[in-house]
Amino acid sequence: MRIFLLLAACGLAFNALGQGLFDDNEARRRIEALRQQIVESQRTMEERLAKAEAASADRNALLDISAQLDALRADLARMRGQIEVLANQNETAERRQKDLYLDIDTRLRKLEQAAEQQAAAPQKPAAGGEEPTPAETRAYQAALDQFKLGNYALAVAAMQGFLVTYPSSKLAPNAQYWIGMAHSGQRDYKAAIAAQRKLLAGWPDSEKAPDAMLSIASAQETMGERTTAQKTLQDVIARYPSSSAAASAKQRLAAFAKQR
Repeated sequence: MRIFLLLAACGLAFNALGQGLFDDNEARRRIEALRQQIVESQRTMEERLAKAEAASADRNALLDISAQLDALRADLARMRGQIEVLANQNETAERRQKDLYLDIDTRLRKLEQAAEQQAAAPQKPAAGGEEPTPAETRAYQAALDQFKLGNYALAVAAMQGFLVTYPSSKLAPNAQYWIGMAHSGQRDYKAAIAAQRKLLAGWPDSEKAPDAMLSIASAQETMGERTTAQKTLQDVIARYPSSSAAASAKQRLAAFAKQR
């Protein structure tokens, strides 16, 4: 009986020991599973955090790029506006320059015809000037040829040299006129105006005086002095009403009126 009880007690002890071992293994398994879940959760959180940081960086970069693009668009719009203004100014200047050269060509033809008529039938010297000698005529024509060729700097120098050599020549006011026109050809409009005013001061009764005033108006208009140009055109009509320059002045004033 004692042996039986001892065996029974041993059996119970082994059963309890086995049960305890089973509980410990299950706990370890569950702990390991929880540890794995924690590791996995931590990894997932780190990945999400990295993605969030990257997305935030990307957003900041996109915002910077967007701001730069807006600035570039503003600069582009401003430059386009400047280009349009410059294009309009250039178109206006080219149109005025074309009109000026057409007017010059017409007057050159008239001058050449007058010179031919003078050569065929010499006239008396004009008041305040002497009849040009062949030497004067050649010097003047040589200077005028430089203007026709577009060598404006040479034309200015040649006409100035003519005035120094022949200050009392009948062609002196013409030479002064072409000095002003040569300055206009170089787009030095202030010098052109000064040259034409010198003609008006020295030879107010010359046939080139009304043309000089018309040239002044053209230079003023090209420089953007529209009101001043209109006043000069009105002065041309008032001072030289029967001149061809006065007729041209009336046409230009009419054009001004249409542009308002």
